[in-house]
Amino acid sequence: MLSLLLAVVMQLKADPEIWSKIKNAGDQKDFPGKSEVIIFDSTMVDVQETGLSYVYMHKLTKILNEKGAKDNAVVKIGYDPLSAYVEIRGVKIYRNTGLIEEVNLENVLDYPAPARAIYWGASEKMVEVGHLEPGDAIEVNLFRKGFTYALLLDGIIDDEKYIPPMRGHFYDIVEFWSSQPVKEKVYQAKIPADKLVQYKVYNGEVMASAVPVGDAFLYSFTKKDYTEPKSEPNMVAKSDEFTKLLISTSPDWIAKSLWFYGVNEDFGSFESTPEIDRKVAEILKGAKDEMDSVSKLTHWVADNIRYSGISMGEGEGFTLHKGEMTFSDRCGVCKDKAGMLITMLRAAGFESYAAMTMAGSRIDRIPADQFNHSVTVVKLSDGKYHLLDPTWVPFVRELWSSLEQQQNYLMGVPEGADLMITPISPPENHYLKINGTSSLSEDGTLSGEFTLEAEGQSDAAIRRIFTGAYRTTWEENLERELISVQPRAKIISADYGDPMDYQNANLKIIIKYEIPGYAIVTDNEILITPVVVSNIFKRAMSHLYMNTSVKERTYQFRDRCSRQVQLSETVQLPYKVETVYLPSTELMSGTGATFKGAFYVEGDQLTVSENMKFKKRIYDPEDWGSFKSAVVSQNKIAEEPVILKKSSF
Repeated sequence: MLSLLLAVVMQLKADPEIWSKIKNAGDQKDFPGKSEVIIFDSTMVDVQETGLSYVYMHKLTKILNEKGAKDNAVVKIGYDPLSAYVEIRGVKIYRNTGLIEEVNLENVLDYPAPARAIYWGASEKMVEVGHLEPGDAIEVNLFRKGFTYALLLDGIIDDEKYIPPMRGHFYDIVEFWSSQPVKEKVYQAKIPADKLVQYKVYNGEVMASAVPVGDAFLYSFTKKDYTEPKSEPNMVAKSDEFTKLLISTSPDWIAKSLWFYGVNEDFGSFESTPEIDRKVAEILKGAKDEMDSVSKLTHWVADNIRYSGISMGEGEGFTLHKGEMTFSDRCGVCKDKAGMLITMLRAAGFESYAAMTMAGSRIDRIPADQFNHSVTVVKLSDGKYHLLDPTWVPFVRELWSSLEQQQNYLMGVPEGADLMITPISPPENHYLKINGTSSLSEDGTLSGEFTLEAEGQSDAAIRRIFTGAYRTTWEENLERELISVQPRAKIISADYGDPMDYQNANLKIIIKYEIPGYAIVTDNEILITPVVVSNIFKRAMSHLYMNTSVKERTYQFRDRCSRQVQLSETVQLPYKVETVYLPSTELMSGTGATFKGAFYVEGDQLTVSENMKFKKRIYDPEDWGSFKSAVVSQNKIAEEPVILKKSSF
C-alpha cells in the first residue's frame, strides 16, 4: 500500500490537472468569511501486527485571503518524543502566477511545544513556508509513527518504543468537520486481516468501504464538500454533535478495563511506604466511620498535591506513577492525584482502583480511547464502587465533583467493567439560598441584611471568593459582589466564619449593607429592585450567563451543574403603598427547569421570593424552552424595577 500511496502522490505532484483543481476550488466570494479551502486531506494508516502505526498525511490547501496566508506561513506538527516520531517529508507551493516552489526541508526545526501546568517534553516540528498570497496553494506531506499516550517502558529500542500501550491493538478518532471548507477528505487504514475491526460513523454520513489487500483489509472513509456546521452557544463538545469516525480493534470496553487494571498492578503503582503509612494514620486520627475516613483522605490529596505535571521521563500515559513519587514531589496531574489517593486508601485498608473518564465530552460505545482524565474508585461496605476525584475537589465539599455528572467513565478493576455514566445530581444538592430584610429611607437609601447559604457546587463557587484569594482581599471580594449590581454599595459588616474549614460545614455568610440612592423615592412613587433578587453573587448562577436570544436548539447544551436557587427579601418602605407595576412571576415547570416567583405588597412592606431548579448539567434540545424561561424570568425580576405609589387609604 505504501508504494501505491507514494506513486499517487508523485503522480499528483506532476499532474497538470492539479492547477485545474486549485483554480476550480473557488475563492473568497465562494466561501465568504473563510480564509482557506482544503482541496484534499488524505491520511493513510498502515497498521502492523504489534499495533504500531505508520501514518502518511497528504494535504493541499488554497489560500483565500491574508489571514489564510498568515495561518499557513509555517507548517507545524506536534508530537511527544517518548511515544511518537514525526517527519515533514515535503512542502510545495503552487503560486497563483503558475510557478511551483519546493520548500527546503533542511530548514525544518524541532522546538519544545508551549506548555502550561503540564510539562512533559512535548515537541513541535516546523518549517517556514514564507510569504503567501491569496490564490496560492500549499501542498504538505507528513509522516508519523507512534501513538498518543506514553507508557513506562525500559530498555526500548528502535520502533519498539512506538508500539501502543495495549499491544497489538489499534484505534483512531477521525473528525469529519472543519472550520474551513473541505472539498474532499479521505481516511484509510490498512489493518491485518486477523484483527477484529469495529467502526462507526456518528452524527452524519461518510462513504465507507473495506476491501482485501493481501493479508490485510483496507478500510476507506471519504467525505466531500463539507464544512463545520454552525455552532450554538453553550453547546456540548463538537465531537458529540458533528460527524466523526471511531475505529478500533479492541473487542470491548471490558477488555480495556482489564488491561488498565493489569498494567497498573504490574507496575506497582499503588504500593505504600512507611512514610505514606504514617501520614495516613495521622490523617485518619479521630475518623468517625468509613465515609469520614474516605473524605479525609480524598480532601488531603485534593488540597495537598498541587496540580503540576513535570517531566518524569517515560511514563506520562496510562500507567499511573507510583505513590511514593507523588508523595515525595507533592505534585502531579490528575492520574498522579488519583494514584496517590488509591495508595492512601489501600494503606488504610480500603479496596481501591483507578478509573478513566472524559471531562467535557461523551465517550461512545466503539472502544476507541476517548479519555483525558483519571479518577479513583473505592469499594465500600455496601459492596459498591464509589467515584472520588481529588483533582476536581480542592476546597469543595463533594468527594466527586458534580461538574462531572452525566459523564462517562471506565473503571480499571480486577473483574473488568463496562463503560458507565455518572448520574444526575439533584438540584437540591447544590442549593443557593439568600434571604434578606431591608429598610428604604425617603432619600432612596437602602439599609439591610441578608444571609447567604450554599451547598455542593454552589458552595464551591461562592467559597472561591476566599479560597482563591489572599485573606487581605476577602472583604473587598465580598463587597465587589454587591458593587457589581450597585456601585454605591457599602458593606457595614460581614460574618463568614472560617471559609477554609469547608469539610465541617457548608458556607454561610451574613452581610449588613447600605446603599445610598439605591431606589427612586418621590412624594408619591417608589421604584425599587430588592437587592437579593438583583442577581448578586452571580458567580454561583452560571445559568444567568446563558444566551437566551437563542430561539431553538438543534444540539445538546450544558451548564456547569444542576442547582436550586431560593431568593427572598422583605423591604420596609417609608410609607404605605399600592401596586403600579410588578415584573411577571408566572409559574413555569418543564423538563429543563422550574420557576416560581411571587411579589406581595401589603401596607408599607414589599416582599419578593423566587424558587428555581435547574435540573441537569447536560440538557437535550427540548429542555431549552423551560430552561430559557426560568432564566428570562429571573433576569426580568432583576432588571425591571417594582413601581409602587403612595396609598390613598
